[in-house]
Amino acid sequence: MEDDTDPDRIPRRRGTDTRRRAQRAALALFTEQGYEATSMRQIADELGINKASLYHHFASKEAILQSLFDQRGTEAADLLTWLRAQPPRPGLLEEAVLRWVDTFSSEKLAAIRFMTANPLLVRRLADSRGDRVGAPLTEIVEELAARLPGDDAEGPVLVRMAILSINAAVQAAAQTAVADADVIAAARRAARALVREVGDVR
Repeated sequence: MEDDTDPDRIPRRRGTDTRRRAQRAALALFTEQGYEATSMRQIADELGINKASLYHHFASKEAILQSLFDQRGTEAADLLTWLRAQPPRPGLLEEAVLRWVDTFSSEKLAAIRFMTANPLLVRRLADSRGDRVGAPLTEIVEELAARLPGDDAEGPVLVRMAILSINAAVQAAAQTAVADADVIAAARRAARALVREVGDVR
């Protein structure tokens, strides 16, 4: 059993926690008052730390935002790696799609809302660092589409719709009082219905 009081482990854990809190606080401020109107000082104040401590973790507010995209990109790339290692089997298409949908949380829905409201900023970040999320998602769709029966012209479109069901659910729930948990559940339900229309991969 690991000793939680190990002094070599505590700083790393605290550092990771501070980064996560900074990401959450920054995203909330970006959404509430706008990206350009938010300063690093405001983010630090929200966290209850000084600005120098925040700069220890992130060089700029753009770096905070980029770190959120990088995390999602890593999750998408990990799913692609997992998928490529899977042999054909019943239910693989549904499992792959739901693995993606099930990674979402309220925090990640907030990121989708921010991205939808700030397409030019998101595009600028993607152009400067590469599309860390969209590119692996496209490869996931291509990998799944390559395993569909050759005569299924609609299959790749349905697969992409299933992968993006979470984005569609967020858009559909905009300006409503639907709870995030229900948005995620609706996206999961839609994704399952779509992949069942496709059938299964080879």
